[in-house]
Amino acid sequence: MPPVRLKINVRGIVQGVGFRPFVYNLAERLSLAGHILNNRLGVTIEIEGSEGNCRKFLDGLKNEPPPLSRISDIETQAVAVEGGTGFKILHSRSEGDGIALISPDNDVCPNCARELLDENDRRYRYPFINCTDCGPRYSIIEGTPYDRPMTSMSVFPMCEKCLAEYGNVRDRRFHAQPNACPACGPSVKLLDGEGRELESTDPIADAAGHIIEGKIVAIKGIGGYHLACDATNEKTVNELRARKVRKEKPFAVMSPDVKTVEGYAIVNRQEDILLKSREKPIVLLRKNGAERLAPSIAPGLNEYGVFLPYTPLHHLLFSFNGMATALVMTSGNVSDEPIVFDDAQLAERLGGIADFFLINNRRIVWRCDDSVVRARGDETMILRRSRGWVPAPIFADKKSPPMLACGGDLKSVFCLAKGNTIFPGPHIGDLEHAEAFDSYRKSIEHFQSIFRIKPELVVVDKHPRYFSSRYGRELGLPTVEVQHHHAHIASVMLENRIEEKVIGLALDGTGYGDDGTIWGGELLVCDFENCERKFHFPPLKLPGGDMAVKEPWRTATALLYDIYGENILDAHPRFVAEVGEKKIRNLIMMIKADVNCPVATSAGRFFDAVSSLLLVRHYNSYDGQAPILLESFADRSETVCEGFSINAEGAIDFRELVVKLVEYANGADAAKGASIFHNTIAKALAACCIAIKKETGIAKVCLGGGTFQNGLLLEQLIPELQREGFALFMPKQLPINDGGLSVGQMAVALARV
Repeated sequence: MPPVRLKINVRGIVQGVGFRPFVYNLAERLSLAGHILNNRLGVTIEIEGSEGNCRKFLDGLKNEPPPLSRISDIETQAVAVEGGTGFKILHSRSEGDGIALISPDNDVCPNCARELLDENDRRYRYPFINCTDCGPRYSIIEGTPYDRPMTSMSVFPMCEKCLAEYGNVRDRRFHAQPNACPACGPSVKLLDGEGRELESTDPIADAAGHIIEGKIVAIKGIGGYHLACDATNEKTVNELRARKVRKEKPFAVMSPDVKTVEGYAIVNRQEDILLKSREKPIVLLRKNGAERLAPSIAPGLNEYGVFLPYTPLHHLLFSFNGMATALVMTSGNVSDEPIVFDDAQLAERLGGIADFFLINNRRIVWRCDDSVVRARGDETMILRRSRGWVPAPIFADKKSPPMLACGGDLKSVFCLAKGNTIFPGPHIGDLEHAEAFDSYRKSIEHFQSIFRIKPELVVVDKHPRYFSSRYGRELGLPTVEVQHHHAHIASVMLENRIEEKVIGLALDGTGYGDDGTIWGGELLVCDFENCERKFHFPPLKLPGGDMAVKEPWRTATALLYDIYGENILDAHPRFVAEVGEKKIRNLIMMIKADVNCPVATSAGRFFDAVSSLLLVRHYNSYDGQAPILLESFADRSETVCEGFSINAEGAIDFRELVVKLVEYANGADAAKGASIFHNTIAKALAACCIAIKKETGIAKVCLGGGTFQNGLLLEQLIPELQREGFALFMPKQLPINDGGLSVGQMAVALARV
């Protein structure tokens, strides 16, 4: 049989993951000639040899790729035989207008972790050890194709030994772009609180010693700085809260291994998998009652946010004798600001917070905060999608022109799209803060640069005052506006590849409605192009507008006044005693005069109000605190539901439920009331779905919006719907909150363009 020659274009995450050495060794094993090179699309391969071996090569390409690779497409065509010998790795090409996918930053692989603590290895205790199977990627990339000159490692010329590894196709570090060692690579140093360098033969050991002594150390990581301290030291944790201006929002903690985590938290099978996964996200785990961590780590909550070491430096910190079993490892910032990643900002933004700074001279090209997840049965619910996932794409069935979707203003995430590929950006935060909005704008510019996508169309939320929407409208491009809750459901539909109409349950805090009012508790019938509102939560006055979001007692007062009128003071004496009679009387005057009392059908605000009237929480010191504490407070053994009804306008009437909750609160049985509240909400949502199904025949339900981060609500709702024969769909690769909003905006725009 005469030889054949094939040209193969492979697209996906195939750069910086050991793909070229894998292909080289596969070709050599099969005695195939040819070459491979990186390009703007991914990699291009040419192979020449017998037809049978070429077929085996293609099978190996599909079935045995490197662990960090993710192939999205393989194109093969026959080309003229050249008669060459041997297989070569050629220099990369940057021409073309395609999109090369970039690997997220990766956890330390087992081989590097072993070498790190091997006294006989030349990288013993070297905090930048890596290979083709692990290490930084996205956070050091300045452009594509992914080669060392296009990374922040370009300023570190490799020594003779590292070059030998880099050029040896049999070596684990063959073409590992961040490859380095103590002789030629980045190094660490320790600064005091004033930014002065301290003399140290082992800066990491000295930093560990300061943590053990109860100090706060800012540590430069993969995507930014962390503030670290002993998580078992209540005095230090409280000091960190004061300096960081973070009154009660929980801190994430890091422990060396799962066995240690089990000393203070319950870890089930799926949570064990998540903790050990290569993404190394922060995993929400239920407390086990041991109280081994400082009480102020997660005040009032029944769970911790926990993750394991994911950089060599993290592993080294835990290797020192006397180190705490858990470290606070929280974002290096003042509360609500973006994480610090630029060394030039250290003094300005972290001065006065950290006692010491453990820094290094490997530049972080762009920030990437830690991701947060929760296990839901055998599946993963992503709450914050960032390090470990960004910038991995979402693939759509429908091709898109170059587009930018701007997302929302809370938990803000934008996305860029071209062809079948959608790139959700990193978690930014609340765009109300100037630093966060600046980060948002620069993150979009960074994504446009590395993926070379120049948008021709922009998609924004309908809200007239969103910072993200204003940014999009001012770009001077054709603009599509998408209703907030439609985008929530469309995001779930796109991920799950649903084309037909669905019932959409969109529950969150705030979204600009089609009628110009505030929505947030919506039951919809929608496809990608259209959306119809069928039912909604009861209209609720928000006395003081935005103040009601920070002070749930205001919405609780409005809710109670709607039911009891002037008798509110007698109906709920415990509530009056805790909030203050004068404050309540003044607010009633505002409600009666209808001054600054916007109306919202918001599930989030309704949960706020119930948390307050059940005496759980009257003020929010961070986003969603009152509902989160309400869920933690609930007696989960209670299965009773109370009454509700649906009026002619489609509003769910919960007044009967509220009357019962007031009785529970005054009877010192609020934990029972909290559980009954969740049960009843689930029952009411299921009843609305049943009514829609009877009218339309639709039996697919998509859940979207931040309220569904509530685990207890899902525990009650999902079985209710499944018993009625509904097929349920939730996000798999995106957050269910506003972090997935931009992808939904993109999906709706694609249907309308």
